[in-house]
Amino acid sequence: MEHYQCKEGLIGINLGKGVKKMDSHEKKLIIESQKGDMESFEKLIKEYQKGAYNIAYRMLGNTEDAKDASQEAIIKIYRSIGGFRMKSSFKTWFFRVVTNTCLDYRRKRSRNKVLYLDKAINSEEGSFQREIEDPSDGPEEIIIKNENTRTLHGYISKMPEKYAMAIILRDVRGFSYSEMGEILELPEGTVKSRISRARIMLKDIIANNMEQNDIKTV
Repeated sequence: MEHYQCKEGLIGINLGKGVKKMDSHEKKLIIESQKGDMESFEKLIKEYQKGAYNIAYRMLGNTEDAKDASQEAIIKIYRSIGGFRMKSSFKTWFFRVVTNTCLDYRRKRSRNKVLYLDKAINSEEGSFQREIEDPSDGPEEIIIKNENTRTLHGYISKMPEKYAMAIILRDVRGFSYSEMGEILELPEGTVKSRISRARIMLKDIIANNMEQNDIKTV
């Protein structure tokens, strides 16, 4: 039997000022998704799915866990979209669910069973297969697999998770300060400070690693 629980406060909240106006097409897809139209939901999340996978990969360190966690986040979004009141952008709401899911998954994966993901979600409107696109198809996924990126991931994995997430969202995924503030529920000034601290921390980790491996810089 499948078990699912969505954290209280994860959905349907106002994430603050600076929210971009939602375009009419996306708004229509949200409304139709809230009515249970799975085709509209698939269209709504299509452009964000690979980003969800990439964030999960950076946080969790392997493709299997990344796929499971990103799918779990999409399930949460699917089941919770009825509570989304369009007071924030859908993009930042989507990635807030993704980042929270990845953090929760990372903390509990060693002691709890992972959500069983190979069954479809059934509803009166039909069946929604909980799958994201093959992570090996796109150029971002090819970049993820090259040696330099794997090395960078190793460095990021040594950082406290709040600083690791700051690097991932800003320097890897390219979110703006305001978007990060909405995703992380932090004031923009705190976001900037955290990114600055994270970059210093990452630089120190890289320098220490080079020193330990007797690699000299010019």
